[in-house]
Amino acid sequence: MGFWLLSPLLLAAAAVLMRPALRRALGSAAARPAFGSEPSSGCSAPEAAPASEPVAAPVPEPAPPPAPPKSIAQVLEPGEILGRLRALQLGMAEPAVAGAGQERRIAEALAKIGDPASERRHFPRRPNLLPQLMHAINDEAVARRQLVAIIARDPALVDSLLRMANSSFYRISPQPVESIERAVAILGSDGLRSVIATALMQPIFSTAAAKDFPHFAQLVWEHALRSAQAAVVHAAVAERIEPFTAELLSLISGLAEIVLFRAARERCAAAAARGPSAAALIGALMDAHAGALAQRIGADWRLSEAALAALAEQRSPAPPDSPLGRSLRFGHLAGALAVLHANRRIDRVTVRLSLPRSALPEAHNETVLAKLLQPFQDPRTASAPAPRRR
Repeated sequence: MGFWLLSPLLLAAAAVLMRPALRRALGSAAARPAFGSEPSSGCSAPEAAPASEPVAAPVPEPAPPPAPPKSIAQVLEPGEILGRLRALQLGMAEPAVAGAGQERRIAEALAKIGDPASERRHFPRRPNLLPQLMHAINDEAVARRQLVAIIARDPALVDSLLRMANSSFYRISPQPVESIERAVAILGSDGLRSVIATALMQPIFSTAAAKDFPHFAQLVWEHALRSAQAAVVHAAVAERIEPFTAELLSLISGLAEIVLFRAARERCAAAAARGPSAAALIGALMDAHAGALAQRIGADWRLSEAALAALAEQRSPAPPDSPLGRSLRFGHLAGALAVLHANRRIDRVTVRLSLPRSALPEAHNETVLAKLLQPFQDPRTASAPAPRRR
């Protein structure tokens, strides 16, 4: 009886206690809009994605493209080969592009320079011993003793002779070569021609250094020697002509660049200034007028008409017609590729792909390539023991 009396009282008390919570719950349900109806306020919240459609993951950023390789083999055209070489010689990152006023600047510079061939401090005379030496080397009837006597009259020539005989290329024993007679025997006719040719040029190349362009003279000298080496092989094998003239003309082409460089630096303020502007002007002067100056040197040295014609052919981009001109062009480009490779501007595959086509047999072509890829050895830095004469 007591239980049935208390149960309604307990239910009534529970209802009183739960009334505030039910009121809050019913109030919030009334304030919430029905599904699909527009909210009453002007600022809406983003709609939730349907439960059946998964939320898409964020798209990752695309990976950056791989960095290009440091060295890309390519085929270089002759103009690009020589442009890169000139930039290297003058310390420029890229070949200079001729501006609108470049022709005027070149004309003004030439007017100030004058004729470098008229100034003997810039323009080398033909060595007096050259005709005698060339006749003695090319004449098999001339005794070795006579040849040694001619060389002994020129101390600079003796020094160059011993330096080359003691270089790693010619030296055949641990004992140094100390006598002119032994040096002549080791070098042979071809080696003696190289000694004569380089001895003619060394004093001028050695005095052409400039603070603003510290590597110019050395790189021109290296290019001249490497060009001469390649031209000799091409002349002897591909063209079957006497190779010494090709070697001598290759060195004269480098000599002309040094003469013009020194004259421009001394006479023209724009060429003597620092910075890219001076480098671009000097490069333009070289490209436009070094070939003509090489002809002037050849004429002053009374070289043959064939030699002068071959030098003239180098001033035109057209393929040379003469065998000597073709050997000079081949050597000039091959030497430029070798210098660029030695200074890490191109790789060895680019050297192979860009080497000018020629009539060289494949075996000789590989020999030329192997020489081009060897480190450069300057004859001036080889050890030269004091000569012992008998």
